[in-house]
Amino acid sequence: MFTLRLLSSREFDLPIISIGNITVGGTGKTPHTEYIADLLRSKFKVAVLSRGYKRKTRGFYLVDKTSKVSQVGDEPLQIKLKFDELLVAVDANRVRGIKKLIASTEKPAVILLDDAFQHQYVTPGINILLTDYSRLITKDSLLPYGRLRESASNKSRATIIIVTKCPAEIKPIDERIITKELEIRPYQNLYFSRIKYEPLRPVFGEDITTPISELTEGLAVLMITGIANPASLKEYIKLGSHDIHEMSFPDHHQFTSKDIDRIKTKFDSLSNQKKIIITTEKDMVRFRDLNSVPDMIRQSLYFIPVKISFLNNAGKEFDKKIFNYVKENKGNFNFYSSSNWR
Repeated sequence: MFTLRLLSSREFDLPIISIGNITVGGTGKTPHTEYIADLLRSKFKVAVLSRGYKRKTRGFYLVDKTSKVSQVGDEPLQIKLKFDELLVAVDANRVRGIKKLIASTEKPAVILLDDAFQHQYVTPGINILLTDYSRLITKDSLLPYGRLRESASNKSRATIIIVTKCPAEIKPIDERIITKELEIRPYQNLYFSRIKYEPLRPVFGEDITTPISELTEGLAVLMITGIANPASLKEYIKLGSHDIHEMSFPDHHQFTSKDIDRIKTKFDSLSNQKKIIITTEKDMVRFRDLNSVPDMIRQSLYFIPVKISFLNNAGKEFDKKIFNYVKENKGNFNFYSSSNWR
């Protein structure tokens, strides 16, 4: 309907960057949003607007460090906890959300739309599409047979395509194969990124007397995940421990007291006395939202923060494109011109 002009897309007089995918979960939207926010926040007032997936509130809602997952969703709260100076908001109606952010006393210089590639009611200046290295959108199928929410041909809307969750090194020939497979157009830029795991951090830091910062051999790990694809996390944990036990929950799962009881029972059953529980950064905010977590769990529960790194020193080029776009269009929105990106 957007293609046929039966529905219209709104432009705004400030830089707007959309980060999203057409796959059901698991491409790394939030870490890439955080990467761009971190890049821009020292020079510009940055706002992040999300729909707040699975929240129980409606309409426009500003995220605070004291917000609950049920109010704002796990990913917006994760971003706010990491970057308190950011203006983070949720609204399923992105047009309304942008209007409210612009009208706020902390009017942002740039707005990042988290998970908005399919939300065509807003015309972003930069439209970033993410696709998983292990499951390129061109190798996938539409739901329910595959994981695509729309045809892979609609990647043509993207101005930047990022192949995420890549191995640490990719051969030039493999890059050329992927470039050909994705049929990158002259106005599009292609980048490759990977996940970098940071040292362990306690979920309930106030209850940890002797924090553990790294995985060591002989340490038993109970891995608790509520994300779309925990495979890469498991591979990372394997680098430090081979005694791994798993409990997987659906993506964005809201943990309950029954879940905590199950986790406690599983943790108790591990014979190794040297043991910890590891979860993801996204799951961390949901665990902290629980009213009562047994002391044994609180003292043993850690999460692994993640960051994004671009391959082949392409990060500097990506950073420059993003930074220059915001600088040149701050308060003077110019619709995307493909000639600026070649």
